[in-house]
Amino acid sequence: MRVHAIEAFDDNYIWAIETSNNDTVIIVDPGEAKPVQQWLKQNNKSIDSILVTHHHYDHTGGIAELLQETPCQVIGPNNPEIKTLTKTVSEGDTVTVGGISWQIFSTPGHTLDHISFYTPGFLFCGDTLFSGGCGRMFEGTPEQFTRSLLKLRKLPGETRVFCAHEYTQANLSFALKVEPNNAVLQSYAEKVKMLREQDLITLPSTLQLELAINPFLRFDQKSVIAAASEHAGSVKNTPEDVFYTIRQWKDNA
Repeated sequence: MRVHAIEAFDDNYIWAIETSNNDTVIIVDPGEAKPVQQWLKQNNKSIDSILVTHHHYDHTGGIAELLQETPCQVIGPNNPEIKTLTKTVSEGDTVTVGGISWQIFSTPGHTLDHISFYTPGFLFCGDTLFSGGCGRMFEGTPEQFTRSLLKLRKLPGETRVFCAHEYTQANLSFALKVEPNNAVLQSYAEKVKMLREQDLITLPSTLQLELAINPFLRFDQKSVIAAASEHAGSVKNTPEDVFYTIRQWKDNA
């Protein structure tokens, strides 16, 4: 399966997934129409379907305009704020789109309606999980967000993580505050620095790498617990409390 990144806004990625039909693609989280339209024209492709992870405008704002040119199915979470949906999905559903079977995970935390799309080897997780970080907790609770991340942690390590923003370098800067002695993190931060100096994309990551460097997936590791406790003065040794402490730490950094 081939996946292409379409840049949008300042740091968004809209993903174009080639389908079994070489002439069409699945578009994930089109916050803007124009970059997608330009990419389709340059690559002689048309849209098969649109997948939506959550209702935020930078993930949905381009859908209506794209549908004017190419009416197609739009699949996303059951949220009436997303007025362009033609099919809603939720936890445990499996849908076939573009000849690909997708498993749906409910992953609230960033927003309450957030879902992620998974097919073996590929995870499209919107703003739930970033490389080196996770989304801000706008609507959910620490318990919800932690359960969402625990769900994603169970996927195979070789799973490629396609998140929706180029936040990797900033995330790693914070991750190094949490785990300054993490050798894998140090090495990855140097690699990402070189990529960004060349204005190159840092994604996708892999789940195996994220489990080694991402403090928001490592909330049960002794080094992360110790850092959270030192920062907050004290912290309960539970996943949701450690997660919430480092999430607030990063929000205020």
